[in-house]
Amino acid sequence: MTLAIVLAVGAPAAGLPTGPGEPRIDRLADQLRRAGADRVHTVAGLAELAALVDTATGPVLVTGADLVAHTAVLKHLVTSPVGPTVALVLTDPPAAGQTVVREERGQVVDAGPELPDATGVFGGALRVGRDDLPALAAAARAAGGPGGTSAARDVAGVGGSPATVDRLFAALTDLGTLTFAHRVRLLVAHRVADPAGLAAAEAALAGVDEDRAELRLSVKERDDFFTTYFVSTWSPYVTKVCARLGLTPTGVTMISVLFAVVAAVLFGAGGRVALVAGGVLLYLGFVLDCVDGQLARYTRHFSAWGGWLDTMADRAKEYLVYAGLGYGATHAGFRYGWALAIAAMTLQTVRHMTDAWYGVLHDEAARRPRPATPAAGGIGGKLNAASTRVQADTGSVSYWLKRTVVFPIGERWALIAVTAALFGPLVSLVSVLVWGVLAFGYTGALRTLRARWMWVPVLDTVDATLHRDDGPLAARLPVVRPMGPLTLAVLGALGPAVLLVVGLFRLAGDGDPGGLRWWLPVALLVLLVAGLGAGAAHNGPLDWLVPAALRAGEYLFAAVVGVVGGVPAWLVFGYVFVLTVHHYDLTARLEKRQAAPPLHPWTLGWEGRSVLLAVAAIAGFASPVMATLGAYLLVVFVASVVLAWVVLPARATRAAAVPARGGSPG
Repeated sequence: MTLAIVLAVGAPAAGLPTGPGEPRIDRLADQLRRAGADRVHTVAGLAELAALVDTATGPVLVTGADLVAHTAVLKHLVTSPVGPTVALVLTDPPAAGQTVVREERGQVVDAGPELPDATGVFGGALRVGRDDLPALAAAARAAGGPGGTSAARDVAGVGGSPATVDRLFAALTDLGTLTFAHRVRLLVAHRVADPAGLAAAEAALAGVDEDRAELRLSVKERDDFFTTYFVSTWSPYVTKVCARLGLTPTGVTMISVLFAVVAAVLFGAGGRVALVAGGVLLYLGFVLDCVDGQLARYTRHFSAWGGWLDTMADRAKEYLVYAGLGYGATHAGFRYGWALAIAAMTLQTVRHMTDAWYGVLHDEAARRPRPATPAAGGIGGKLNAASTRVQADTGSVSYWLKRTVVFPIGERWALIAVTAALFGPLVSLVSVLVWGVLAFGYTGALRTLRARWMWVPVLDTVDATLHRDDGPLAARLPVVRPMGPLTLAVLGALGPAVLLVVGLFRLAGDGDPGGLRWWLPVALLVLLVAGLGAGAAHNGPLDWLVPAALRAGEYLFAAVVGVVGGVPAWLVFGYVFVLTVHHYDLTARLEKRQAAPPLHPWTLGWEGRSVLLAVAAIAGFASPVMATLGAYLLVVFVASVVLAWVVLPARATRAAAVPARGGSPG
């Protein structure tokens, strides 16, 4: 239940008549209801606001009476999925008494009456999530107390209500509340203080087709080159059709998965007609992959489940396509088709892990206070400044090169579709690997330099054991502190890597890689070196790379077991695929700030799974054990999903309903 509170005391715009003749504040209250507010209250001061917030059980929308905006702007603020607390940010020049803000990566990192590096002006409205309501009440009391904002001083402030809501927001920011910025594009939102300003704002509102603007807003403001010019130019029309047909974003996601699966089958079947048809279906599936997000933004149907499903489906689709290409290359006579598919899947997963953790690191760095004297002279500072300049120069050659060289998903799917249709699965897989390796080297080098400059121990701010995916064995290993968790994780991955290379050379020379079976314990012991850093503090400037290094070590060891133990390549691919699904679940939960999977302890940890595979390979049962372990992990994953998204929410709903039914005795 969303509560909307309008701060109206002393606001000149509150009583001004709108075009239809109703008072401005009455129209604003009606807009708030249409935007999704269940209750709307107009208050005369911050003490009254704090009392209302104390009784709230859901999100609270606070706005000043001077805001003139499309109803869609308020609806977007209410439904924004970027975070629990979101503030409206405008590009208008600030009036006296208004708060300006500084943003980094979409977060409001500073707010006040004067900021030398301000990026916008507070729009006089914010949505505060349930967990941040105590901070909102505290900010209201602090701003309304002695030396702050009181009801008497509200009238004295320039514009009345603007001073009140601005001081409230500044106080909330001072308390360290994580607030995300909601920018207004295409639609209209202004703060007014007199009849002339109100008339101009209403004229601007009338000049915009609200529905047409919302459809255009469904497209991401900044996307990659292929998506921008070959998908988003026509995908909004598909979005409109899907909305009229009543399709949900989840339904569109499932259709895109179906297209990718059929494309994978066609790539595996081979033949020019099948390959071309597969390329076309892959492209159309990617269009639908964009449409599901556009449909969610257009209809404002967001959910934690939908966000999680979209993340998981994207990776599953891509890796199923790799499977089709691997089978197709093998079927066409290339001996190592499945090996290339495994390599492509491993590379992309490790890359995505670094992407996710670098994003978290960057967000954490944005929240921290800037040093008094920025280290702009170092190479990291120069790279950071250069990146900022390029990102600001939208549409330039350097801007598009920077976005394309990192090999984003649109470019990957385009490359796969074109190369598979024209040259076949083998060339497609090799192309993905070559570009992927170059992109990984480029981003890895630059991010390493920038991360050393920022020095943010981001992995120390979360449950490191969870995101390392440690099991019970790693928790019992001794801690080696001087070397650091990242060094140990990289060393741990080297053992499987060396043995894998030796095994592949023997296999290529028609030798028997099974003779390396007794080297497996050595590779396992080297891998377990990574566990020696499990209990150490992950506070190094590059320790955000630890999860990716651990993923690489486990996947490489599974491939070693496959080569040495004579496991069919398709089974190794399937097993690593299940591991990637499990690890993407952890990453998606990190990005959505969600709790650990309910059955996470049952997954045994990266070291437990590796020990089981090593013992099985030494005993000569690598294939059945890998198949059984993969099936077990898949069952645990599915059960965990059902518990997390069906059973536990239903129980929580029933528990919340018990007090309402019971009432008070007598």
